[in-house]
Amino acid sequence: MDNTRGAAAPGASAPGAAAPGAVAREYDAIVVGSGPNGLAAAITMQEAGLSVLLVEGKETIGGGMRTLELTLPGYKHDICSAIHPMALMSPFFRRLPLADFGLKFAQPTHDAAHPLDGGRVAVLDQSVEATAARLGVDGPVYQKWMGNLLESIPALLPDLLGPLQWPGEPFRLAEFGLAALLPATWTAGKFKTAEARALWAGMAAHSIQPLGNIATSAFGIMLMAAAHMKGWVIPVGGSQSIADALAAYYQSLGGTIQTGWMVESVDELPSAKVVLMDVTPRQLVRIAANRLSSSYKKRLESYRHGPGIFKVDWALDEPIPFMREECRGAGTVHLGNTFEEIVRYERHVGNGRRGEKPFALVAQQSLFDSTRAPEGKHTAWAYCHVPNGDDRDMTEALESQIERYAPGFRQTVKAKHSTNASAFEQYNPNYIGGDINGGIQDILQLYSRPVLSISPYRTSAKDIYICSSSTPPGGGVHGMCGYHAARQALQDVFKIEVKRA
Repeated sequence: MDNTRGAAAPGASAPGAAAPGAVAREYDAIVVGSGPNGLAAAITMQEAGLSVLLVEGKETIGGGMRTLELTLPGYKHDICSAIHPMALMSPFFRRLPLADFGLKFAQPTHDAAHPLDGGRVAVLDQSVEATAARLGVDGPVYQKWMGNLLESIPALLPDLLGPLQWPGEPFRLAEFGLAALLPATWTAGKFKTAEARALWAGMAAHSIQPLGNIATSAFGIMLMAAAHMKGWVIPVGGSQSIADALAAYYQSLGGTIQTGWMVESVDELPSAKVVLMDVTPRQLVRIAANRLSSSYKKRLESYRHGPGIFKVDWALDEPIPFMREECRGAGTVHLGNTFEEIVRYERHVGNGRRGEKPFALVAQQSLFDSTRAPEGKHTAWAYCHVPNGDDRDMTEALESQIERYAPGFRQTVKAKHSTNASAFEQYNPNYIGGDINGGIQDILQLYSRPVLSISPYRTSAKDIYICSSSTPPGGGVHGMCGYHAARQALQDVFKIEVKRA
């Protein structure tokens, strides 16, 4: 959900969105919030033949999938999500005809690159063999380890991207779990070379928590598997393109969208048999306060949020001048040097302390999507993790990390736009303290989000469900939280069984 009062509305308006004040009739279902999960919930309900209203606080739909000219005219910058490893892996997205509604993806030459001091580099390619070939003595280790995991992951996706329940492939899931539940620091013991260990640390650091935490290996494994299965793709035109395609498909089914409506209470909504909330527990308690039991609200109030992010967008005269060619051909570049340096920085952030050399995640969309900048010009996007709610300006620190591996980078910058953790929450109330995952995804909240329950999507009110990334399987642009919440509501309220994606 994105209900920031008075904030600028990035991206293009949803085609055919209802005019403010035009909504007055009764609906079968109302979805509040139009991020990937709100859109997924609305589509799932509409596909079941119900009448559905999707409400968005901003003037445009998208949540974390928005694109805006943040720096200079003609330079398109993704507000939050940029590279989409899960877009083509999502069982929900895969079954939708989004290409028919204008969605196209670009595939970078290399999915990710990770330079180290001294001119060394590790590369994540779509091919397991190509990735392994650059890892020296760790190549055969990586190829065997990842090859074994890839034999199981495709069949396990419905289980891995859903709520905790009896799995469809219990033996395969148990085998995967032995690897995924390990702390990333333990899994790093498989590798001897600095390149392999650094590449692994960068992948696992997407968990946005200390790499010594249990189950941080799951994040690294899934991201590497996504590269080898489908690639870390880039939506042509910006992340807003994903939102627009989802909205267009939803409207083609007869769904209604109302933008510019800041929902302050569920009581202001039209009559409906069920309401699905694409919000975090904090917003749910506020918006539905008089409808929830005191015990349920108390459980929601104990929900924990993780570190925030600090992000910079640059308009560039030319591509980032990385010293290594592999970095110049990568959609994503991880900057943090060695495994040990990344582990140290992420541990500081997880403990609420500030580090000086951030682990930086850099995206170079314009290298592979010419629509992102004027002809001959480029954009760059980068963020680092910071303590929750931190308001420090990390622009200089991020630029220093880029200069470390791309001398002369600062001379290519035409304009820049920085957003700290507090500003991210102002932009989107779901990003509490800059937490873009809707709550920390450690072992205690990986599946018990927002509360430990047989069905985490149900609330104490029988007609209110939560469908945000604060439910399983958590953060990411995959729509699976919204899909599973809608599936639960269809079964409970309308007695409609939907086949599991």
